[in-house]
Amino acid sequence: MSDVQAYLDALPSVTRDSIDALRSIVKAAGPDLHESIKWNAPSFALDCEDRITLGVERKGGVRAVLHRGSKRVEDHFTFDDPDGLAKWPSPDRGVLIFADASAVNANRQSLKILFTRWLEATH
Repeated sequence: MSDVQAYLDALPSVTRDSIDALRSIVKAAGPDLHESIKWNAPSFALDCEDRITLGVERKGGVRAVLHRGSKRVEDHFTFDDPDGLAKWPSPDRGVLIFADASAVNANRQSLKILFTRWLEATH
C-alpha cells in the first residue's frame, strides 16, 4: 500500500471525500504531477518541486496550499488570482480553505483554472 493510500484510508469518510475532491481537481490541472505524502499531507510535485499541498484544518474542513516548495525563493514573483479564491500570506503562497466536499465541488471549474495557472506560472 502506498503512503498516499495509507494516509487516505486513515481519514474519516467526510474528510476523505473533501480531500479526494481536491485531489481529483489537482490531478486534472496537472496530469504530470507526482503525488506523495510530505508535511504529513498529500503533496503534488512538478519536476521534483512541490507546488500544491493539501491538508486537514484543525477546526474542520480541508485546505489547498499553493507554493513553490519548502524554501523561500527570493525573487519578484507575482501571481494574479482574479477570482480571489485564495488568501495570499505572501506573493508565492496561496491558501484555500473549504468546509466540505460540496464547497470544493461548487468551485471545481474555478479551482481547475487556478491550479492550472499556478502550475504554469511556477514551472
